[in-house]
Amino acid sequence: MTVHLKSIIGRKALAGLAALAVALSSTVAFAADKLQYFTWSGYELPDFNKSFLAAHPDGVEATIFGDDDDAFTKVKAGFRPDIAHPCYDKVARWNKEGLLQPIDTKRIKNWDSIFPVFKNLPDLQAGDGKVWMVPWDWGNTSILYRTDLVKNPEASWNLLWDKQYAGRMATIDAVHDTPIVAALLAGVNPFDMTPDQMDKVAAKLREQRPLLSSYTTDMTSVEQALASGQLVAAMTWNASATSLKKQGVPVEFMKPKEGMLTWACGFVMLKDAKNVDLAYDFINSRLDADSGKFLIQSYGYGSSLSTAFAGVSKDELDKLQLPADPEVMLKSTIFTGPMKQNDDVAKMFEKVKAGG
Repeated sequence: MTVHLKSIIGRKALAGLAALAVALSSTVAFAADKLQYFTWSGYELPDFNKSFLAAHPDGVEATIFGDDDDAFTKVKAGFRPDIAHPCYDKVARWNKEGLLQPIDTKRIKNWDSIFPVFKNLPDLQAGDGKVWMVPWDWGNTSILYRTDLVKNPEASWNLLWDKQYAGRMATIDAVHDTPIVAALLAGVNPFDMTPDQMDKVAAKLREQRPLLSSYTTDMTSVEQALASGQLVAAMTWNASATSLKKQGVPVEFMKPKEGMLTWACGFVMLKDAKNVDLAYDFINSRLDADSGKFLIQSYGYGSSLSTAFAGVSKDELDKLQLPADPEVMLKSTIFTGPMKQNDDVAKMFEKVKAGG
């Protein structure tokens, strides 16, 4: 899904910043010699592209978006970076609007080191050795809970519907997170719903609403609330588990019997990118093994690169609950692909949150 990084600063909490950046972009021209990178908070860190900065000091300018839908809206409205960092399930939507240009894999030096499961995702192939997105990161969405405050819970997403913890739980405020879990519990395919099935999902979400402290993407606040005991359980991403365990907080990242959610994100090149050569240099730098290793060790997210995993010990991967081969993870998780009724689900979710 980011740092994201999905876990350090919430996505919607940054939507205002992204909107301001877009507003400024309409009156202030981008520096012609700087790559313009549109991404999640934390993915702008220089540790991820050291070789790029060695060759192009001060060569990248990052703008932050709040979440995938926020990014899509800004670009569709006219914001024009060179590279953006959406997740896989949104790429077809970007492409349908004519926002992207194909990326030539012959110019991606470590393309062969990307796990096949990511290289071969539907909707990525652009023909003739080209792709619409270069996969870079992946991770999981699950329940992070206090093991001292929630004793031996059933390994199920139903924990976030447990009335005994009313007011002490939080969930993610995003279409491709909480509604997907509600669909799984309602026995509905999350990625292709009939109107009647969507009504079932809405009913499940309404059942949950009064039990929640908040819907949020501000993972900093969620982590603080879990650390203090204000929250006993919350839907989070890997990095929150990694962060709190490093602090010594007694938490566990659940493996629900219905399946964790697994997401994958990567780099797309905008159709009218002005710095194409810099864009390829940047992507290649991000695909250095050390970049992927930093992502794994610092935040607990998976790299798309087999070479990055080769640099991390099995013991460390076990502590992070990451298999060295993502295909192992995908056999027991729900992969977040495109939602056919994305816009309708988004409207339904907003209505439920508002009390409808």
